[in-house]
Amino acid sequence: MRSQMTDLAVVPLDTEQAKDASVTGAKAANLARSAVAGLPVLPGFVLVPADRAPDAPVGEDAVRAAWEALTGTADALVVRSSSAHEDTEDSSMAGRFDSVLDVKGWDDFTRAVRTVLDSARRVQVLRPAADAPEGDGMAVLVQPMLRAAIGGVMFTADPVAGRTDRILVSAVRGGPDQLVDGSTQGVRYQLTRFARLVRTDPPEPRAERLLTRRPITRLVALAKKTERVFGGPQDMEFGFGADGRLWLFQARPVTAMAARPDPGARLLGPGPVAETLPGVLQPLEEDLWVTPMSHGLTLALDIAGAAPRGALRHLPVVTTVDGRAAADLRLLGAVPSAHPVLDFINPAPNARRAGAAWRTGRLKSALPLLAVDLMADVDRSLADLPEPGQLLVGQLLDALSWGREALSSLHAQESLAGALLGPGSGATAAGEALATLAEGRSRDLTDDELLDQYPVLLALLPPTLGRRPELPDHTGWTTLPRGVGALPVREGLRLRIRWVQEMQAQAVRELANRSRLGECAPGLSRLTLLTWAELVQATDDGAPPADIREREPRPLDAAQLPTAFRLADGAPVAEPLPGRRDTGDGQGAGGGFGAGTAWDGKGVRPAHPVLVVRSLDPALAPLLPGLAGLVAETGSALSHLAVLAREFKVPTAVGVPRAVDRFPDGTPLTVDGTTGAVADGGPAHAEESAA
Repeated sequence: MRSQMTDLAVVPLDTEQAKDASVTGAKAANLARSAVAGLPVLPGFVLVPADRAPDAPVGEDAVRAAWEALTGTADALVVRSSSAHEDTEDSSMAGRFDSVLDVKGWDDFTRAVRTVLDSARRVQVLRPAADAPEGDGMAVLVQPMLRAAIGGVMFTADPVAGRTDRILVSAVRGGPDQLVDGSTQGVRYQLTRFARLVRTDPPEPRAERLLTRRPITRLVALAKKTERVFGGPQDMEFGFGADGRLWLFQARPVTAMAARPDPGARLLGPGPVAETLPGVLQPLEEDLWVTPMSHGLTLALDIAGAAPRGALRHLPVVTTVDGRAAADLRLLGAVPSAHPVLDFINPAPNARRAGAAWRTGRLKSALPLLAVDLMADVDRSLADLPEPGQLLVGQLLDALSWGREALSSLHAQESLAGALLGPGSGATAAGEALATLAEGRSRDLTDDELLDQYPVLLALLPPTLGRRPELPDHTGWTTLPRGVGALPVREGLRLRIRWVQEMQAQAVRELANRSRLGECAPGLSRLTLLTWAELVQATDDGAPPADIREREPRPLDAAQLPTAFRLADGAPVAEPLPGRRDTGDGQGAGGGFGAGTAWDGKGVRPAHPVLVVRSLDPALAPLLPGLAGLVAETGSALSHLAVLAREFKVPTAVGVPRAVDRFPDGTPLTVDGTTGAVADGGPAHAEESAA
């Protein structure tokens, strides 16, 4: 260690040179700026490579002199890292380097310095674009060890909700190290910028509060001053000494602030549309299937007077987010009104419904016959269509265009049938298909043969322009089929929707085989990346768009959509459904919504791992890239690992009781990083739940 001390220079924390992050590292430089600005920072010094501070005293004698001066005013010291790779605006590297507390004596001090320097050499930098920091580039921050009566972490903005009008504080008795290492959850305080307490988690009786009015006021004042010094939201560590004095231990920029939806953002969710379109859709699939669905539902809502025409004209009832279909939950009436009192006194909704009452009353009796006529027309048109291989290119496009119109009518009547006619006999197309499948399997028919003979089996398969999936296992389904004609009106309409979609898929596959788009191999996968207008134009011109080779298909395993969400910068932000309690019992720590398989961090890593652990140990940081979720029994949303998880956009829930016991390896899980809800059910389950 003597040679290391020989190569180190001493930079006092209260000097201008200490404010230079290229010399002392970001952590020490931030504290130096704070000290110069008059914030309550403990005294100290920074050990840096000698070549970075040529004017500073160098060598073991200089280090020992600085150590003796500091130990003369303190019983013990804290020795911490200060790297150029941590505490920056782009990456916190929270907790990735070692700190040593309660250091007493020269020998302990030299060992602590060695520990911090060695941590820089062995740490794995998570971001591939970053080079691993060299030990020689690490600075070492040395300060007195304050034995805090109350310590904590404070964010001057809410990084989970993306709110800059809130201040979050997690506090514990003792020092803040219990919070930042994830071993303790502490008490979480949500404050306004006027020092008003919004709530505590867990709830605290007023007489037993860890932080009372005066300490909260002082913390908010410190938060505002620190923001002014650094010009943005800060992630801070603090401590109250036994004498009640408040000290700032650390300040760094808040990283990975969540986007916040606009106040008027629509409440969306998979809702009932996931029954028809459960998977990820490519652009052509959206135009062929989502657009007619949205138009049909708009017609149904207008006929029933269930939504104002102004909203229906300007807002699509169904849209897509990252290729997954989502509906406007308020327009569909799937959630209560956001303003029930205003709606009650507003005459417009009642007048609209009264105006539609006559129409819907007549429609209720006429709809079964109208639906039968529509289904007969669809069946006749499908039966009259020759095989795709016998159609000209123009005829294939005509078939696709007719399919879009037919789907709009089918979706409109299917929606009205669901609202006006009820379930009928209760029979479903899927149940009929499973019974048919059981009988067909007993005859040793292939999937293609079964689908050719029994089109009802399409009810078991999601629509796709790509490769058709295999039929499911029929085990346990031995009921004899009753026939498609016995299905209730709504189920009959749903089945026709699926038949029209399959006709369109066959037509698109035939176009891919014939057109010069096939030169962009594979032809079908490229063809699905076109919009409907581009497909028509490309067929007329005989050539695809110029950028077709650069387009990439959407990944079919894209993340599931939350049950309810609003969009912020195009990304879904989960939101609990109005009037319903969250299904989980944890605390959201950010990262969005994810689904996958529970994993304890050992053994074989599953395809979509949800890491389930006792506590947010910073040593778990190398596992974060690629996680579908992170669940911890303890820990704070403001701990180091939670900060890193947000940076990697990993959905995280903390404070989930008995998580390790409740969710053993292999359990399908969904994790909502906003609400903290954790529930059994991975990707497949999530789709079923959304439906």
